[in-house]
This record gives sequence, structure tokens and C-alpha cells, in this order.
Amino acid sequence: MAPFCRVLIVDDELLVRQGIKHLLNWEKEGFQIVGEAASGTEALELIQQLEPHIVITDIVMPVMDGAELTRIVKARFPEIEVIVLSSFGEFDYVRSTFQSGVADYILKPKLEATHLLEVLKRTAQQIPSLKLELAPTDKNTTVQVLLDMLMDGFGVELDEEDATFPYDSFRMLGAECKPSGDKNAVLTTAELLKKRMQAELVVSLEQSVYFPLRSEAGRVVLLINLNEQESSQLAAAARRLDEWTSEQKLEARWTLGEPFSDYTEVGDHYKLHFLKMSDYRFFLADPDCLLIAGELPYMPPVEEKFDLPRFSEQLSKQQFESAFSELLAYVQGAPHFYKKDVFEFKSFLSNVIFNMTIVLGRLEVDASHLEEAKYRYFKEIGDAAHISEAIVLMEAFVSDAEAVLATRKQGAGNPNMAMLLAYIGEHYAEPLSLTELAKHFHFNPSYLSTYFSAHNKEGFSEYLNKIRVEKAAELLLADTASISEISGMVGYSDHSYFTKVFKKITGLSPSHYRKQYVNQKRD
Repeated sequence: MAPFCRVLIVDDELLVRQGIKHLLNWEKEGFQIVGEAASGTEALELIQQLEPHIVITDIVMPVMDGAELTRIVKARFPEIEVIVLSSFGEFDYVRSTFQSGVADYILKPKLEATHLLEVLKRTAQQIPSLKLELAPTDKNTTVQVLLDMLMDGFGVELDEEDATFPYDSFRMLGAECKPSGDKNAVLTTAELLKKRMQAELVVSLEQSVYFPLRSEAGRVVLLINLNEQESSQLAAAARRLDEWTSEQKLEARWTLGEPFSDYTEVGDHYKLHFLKMSDYRFFLADPDCLLIAGELPYMPPVEEKFDLPRFSEQLSKQQFESAFSELLAYVQGAPHFYKKDVFEFKSFLSNVIFNMTIVLGRLEVDASHLEEAKYRYFKEIGDAAHISEAIVLMEAFVSDAEAVLATRKQGAGNPNMAMLLAYIGEHYAEPLSLTELAKHFHFNPSYLSTYFSAHNKEGFSEYLNKIRVEKAAELLLADTASISEISGMVGYSDHSYFTKVFKKITGLSPSHYRKQYVNQKRD
């Protein structure tokens, strides 16, 4: 059988690369996609490694465009043929690439399977060392292509004649290399783990079939189709792989996912179950442990949710000792509930720090260094690889806050002010005014204004705005209501004024705040 014609796809748009990959049954037509790159610079690195016969490249890309890439490729690797992708308006630009030896071009708006295949075959015939033949239909190859499409989010199914799965049960077995500054070392380790995994399965599950799944760099995952009665053998194989990794002193962690029966759900199962299960390690005492679905550590049935409104109320009433004690008890107990979402937990910690800095900023203390340090805490909590790191950071911030509170002036604990602040904390969502507050406590409004400013860092209006923004920030992080709804929920009838006040206090608009601390999870 003649070798495949190897193809490298170069385009800075991921969707374009995926569309090209799924436009043809490449192997069936005698071609094989050996890699993809997002720029000309990245493509040159891959060309040396993968030695493609044909490079399909976009003409307009950042860093190094297709024209420059073509000139370099034809100078360094004259045997490689280049096909250029372009839009209508770029045709004159494309024409200049023919001087560098480009083989052909395709207009993106007219990119479709038949035309692409014609150009590929015409180009392949110009390669003397390659005799292109149609590869015979290989059912395993067909299944692999389909799985790649499912992992990329395409909803497709096998034809009945191509259905090669002998069993109804599927499981994912994978290894994740620990992050390292040496990218090549990580990739080398991943390839070694893949070969060892396949060798182990050949011996342990002789009748099973398995396929590699497209995953992130440094992670190797196989989809295993097996008889449910072989689950115990698969678990034993995972243990042997984990032991071998330890013996070889390789920086990797193994996960054996739960069974599922519908192969068309492979993409969703990978994201919603397998990767989520791998994330349990953030909370577990041993982050490098082998995880096997059905053999996970004991977890208490119910976790008592942290009462953030109560915490904020305690801070407003200056009940710092009890507030900090309850907070640290919750954070230190979090590792017992390892199935919680890592991103949500980190966002919760950042939200608590944000609220604490607002409260401390109202007191007669110098909390400026905490205000500046909070962004460093946000980043370090976001970068934490294990909950132990996040706990240390939270304890450090509380310790810093206690040190700031120890410098309070003697009169900072005024009981009358505590009542005023507590009332505002309970009624902030109402159309509260200084006149109404004075009426409730039987004060003269003018005297209350002077009294409030004399015993509090801010005046009444500034303080009320800070309370409302603090509550709005909690609701934004919860991500259950629209920004317009939140505006009304915290006492603002004018949405644009709410946005202006929120940005003045936090430095971010409500939408930017939500995007920065919540929507990262979806990306």
C-alpha cells in the first residue's frame, strides 16, 4: 500500500482548521493530516518535525503570514508543495506568492470538499517521490475520524456498516503530565505514557478495542470499548500503570473514568465527567493519586454552604473574630468535599477578599496596602495548583486584616455607629436616604450627616454606595441574574448610574467584572 500524502494545515482561526479537517475523509482519499499550526512561525517548527508533503496555509496571519511562510518553505524545503487559502480581496497578494513557487490556491468562500480534493490530488501528483493511491477503506480509521469530530463538537454518528464497537460499555483511561517549563519534555513523557498504556491494554484486555482521543498537550487519553465484566481487569491495569509511573519517576497522574454507553457523547463525557474527575485532585490530600471511578475517597453527603450574606453582615457589625473564625473553618474543611468546582471555589475566595477590603476601607485604619495586595492575592489564588496553597493564602490575608484592625483608633468601635451601619446593611436595597435614616433613629438629618462623617471614613452616600456595590459584586459572581436585574436588587433605579458607581469603586464595569471573575470558567 502506498504511503499517505502528509498534510499540514496552517491558519490562525481554530474554526477554519477544524472545518478543513472535517471536510474530507482524508485517509480514505490517500491523505493524512499530520498537524496544524496557528502561525507561520509555529508551522516552520512543525515542518521540521513532521516532514509534510503538502502545506495548506492561510495568506493573512499574525507573526508570519502565508506569503513569508511560502518563501521560507520553498527555500529550505523545495520538495514540499504549498497550497494557499485566501479571500477574494487578497487575490493580487496571492498572485505574488506564485513567484515563490506556491503550487495552487483556493478561495475560502469557495472552499468545499470536491474542489479541495481536486487541488490536493493535482498538487500531490507534482511530488515525484509520492505515488498517490486511494487507500482502502479501514473501519478503524473511519471510527478514529468520527471520534475526532465528536471531540471537536460535531454531532455525527457511524453508519451501521462502519459500527465496529463490539461492546456496549465505554471508559476513558488517561494520564496527565504535571506542568513543566520544558514543553518538549512534557510531550516526550506523554508519548511514552501513551505507548506504555497501549502495551498494557494489549496484555490485560485482549478482546477490548481502544482509540486515542484528541486532548490537551501533555494529556493522553484512550477511549476503551470493553465488556463490563472486564472492568476489574481494567482497574488492575490502571494500578499497574500508576506503579510503573512511580518506578520510572515520571511526573504524571492517572485517571480511569466512569462507564458510559453512548459513544456519540464522547466529547461531552470527556469535558463534563472525565476532566471534572481529574480536577478532584485539587482538593485531595494526595494530588498525584490514581483516581478510579467507583473507588474514590469517602465524601460527606452534604456540605453546609458558606453563608456569605451572614459573613458580610458580621463584617458590617464589626464582629470580626467570629466572621474570620467561621470563614477559616469553612475553607479548611473544603478538602473533604472534593467534587466541588475548582473555579467556583477560587472565585468564592476572591469574592471574600474583595468584600473584606471594602469593609476595612470604611474603618479608621490604614488598609491601603491590603487594597493594593488584593490583586496579588486574586492572581495567586487563581494560579494555585492545590487547595493547600489557596488555604495558606486565605489565612495570610485574614492575618493581614487582623493586623490592620489592631491599629484601629480607640473610638472606632462606637456602638451608635455600629447600629447605623447595621441598619444600612439590612436596608441597602430600599430607596434609603439620610432623611429616612435620621427619622428612624430620631436624629436631626443635618446633625446625623455631621455625626456620620465624624465617626466614619466616608459620608452617608459614599458608604451606602460601597455597601450596594459589595452586594452587587456577590450577585455578579453568582451569575444567576442579569446586570440590569442586579442594579434594581441592590437599590438602584437607574441602571446607567449603577454602572458608573460600580466602576468608580471597583475599577471595573459590572460586565467586565463578571467576565473577569465568572466567564473565564466557560472559556
